[in-house]
Amino acid sequence: MLPPNFPPLEDILRLAPEVVLCVFGILIMLVDPFVPRAYRAPTRTLALLGAGLALGATSLAALHPGLAFYGLLRIDSFSVFLHWLIGGIAALVILGSSDYLAREGLPSGEFYALVLFGTAGMEVMASAQELVTAFIGLEMSSIASYILASYRRNAPRANESAMKYFLLGSFATAFFLYGVALVYGATGTTLLPQMDRAPANPTLLKLGLGMIFIGLAFKVAAAPFQLWTPDVYEGAPTPVTALLSAGPKAAAFAVLLRIMVTVVAASQLWFWALWIAAALTMFAGNLAALVQSSVKRMLAYSSIAHAGYILVAFAARNEIGTAAVLFYLVAYALMKLGAFTLMAHLGGEGERRLEINDYAGLGEQQPVAAACLSLYLLSLLGLPVTAGFLGKLYIFNAALKSHLVWLAVLLAVNSVIAAYYYLRIIVVMYMRPAQQEWAPLPIPAAVGLVLLVTAAGTLYLGLFPGIVMNFAAQSALLLR
Repeated sequence: MLPPNFPPLEDILRLAPEVVLCVFGILIMLVDPFVPRAYRAPTRTLALLGAGLALGATSLAALHPGLAFYGLLRIDSFSVFLHWLIGGIAALVILGSSDYLAREGLPSGEFYALVLFGTAGMEVMASAQELVTAFIGLEMSSIASYILASYRRNAPRANESAMKYFLLGSFATAFFLYGVALVYGATGTTLLPQMDRAPANPTLLKLGLGMIFIGLAFKVAAAPFQLWTPDVYEGAPTPVTALLSAGPKAAAFAVLLRIMVTVVAASQLWFWALWIAAALTMFAGNLAALVQSSVKRMLAYSSIAHAGYILVAFAARNEIGTAAVLFYLVAYALMKLGAFTLMAHLGGEGERRLEINDYAGLGEQQPVAAACLSLYLLSLLGLPVTAGFLGKLYIFNAALKSHLVWLAVLLAVNSVIAAYYYLRIIVVMYMRPAQQEWAPLPIPAAVGLVLLVTAAGTLYLGLFPGIVMNFAAQSALLLR
């Protein structure tokens, strides 16, 4: 018989994915010292097993929807959707990074453990029904991300990017935490469903919600808080860049959605902030990407622009917009994970081949790699028959349903601007002769599997979006 203060079994089942991730992260740290550094299979197997079991535990948690731990967490279709997405991102990053770690001579055990711990924090954010709980998940994710950003310890650029990420991230975390304190002072609660029912100090509540928005805007790389993104993405190991571009961004958007839908004051206060941030973010990302010579840095600015596209759906403030956000997060994750995984492979030892001109002649000498990269770029552009096209179409629809015509026009303009730098890489790969002979770079099996999943997923969502979009629409409906 359980002690009277012990959490009920249903609560533990609802937290099962996070528990599995943390247990396997600890297990990897315990096993790693006893495994020879050159023999990486055990830690990789444990990491993949942990990520896989966490996805299985998500199905278990979905069978027990409801509030957990006195209302701190909420398991519903929305959180389950985000758990599947974040867990899938972690699994693909673990799978695609194994050969990179071996090539660069980096320890694998710590890397996989940090990915699992960071993923657990992101999933806590996706389920958080209370602001302090969201902050704890944010810190779990952030601390792991800071360390991963500097994982190439002997690379000065990696250390520089990690220091920038840590300093600016600390300021953003402080904004979020001070915002939580002000909201608590205004309403007397940090539970999201109770804020509208509690007596509030309107001025203090607006100030607190504004500071929370600033903290989360940093995490999603929304303008004018996006300046850290290109330096961090460029300096971090490319598999880490793949994780940072998709996982923490999805978790932060989940918290923003949960607050905006649950707290009426936030939805009203944030409308113009979202409108302005969406417009600024799209232009800041796309215009800066036009002049980049590094593919990795260009994709970093592209990530900023895509955050702006997602914010357009936020500004719509309707169920169609919420569903569009969820669908676009899946499409975006597939595109970015595939592109950065391929870049980690093509970059070679020390990530030397990251300039656009380095990809000249790739279409002739490595046709499979060039075809996959072209697919991701065309999907990021929003070409029909790809996931990116339908993702943008759903966002357009959400904006027009809410009569945000000018914001929809700005989205269309930015899609045209983005065509230049995406198509520029394809032109270089297929229409320019190689400046240097590409050494034979056979695609490792693990990398090939990641490319297969992401490329097939990009095409599948572009042709048959029904299952994912219906799940997203159901999640959006129940979130409200």
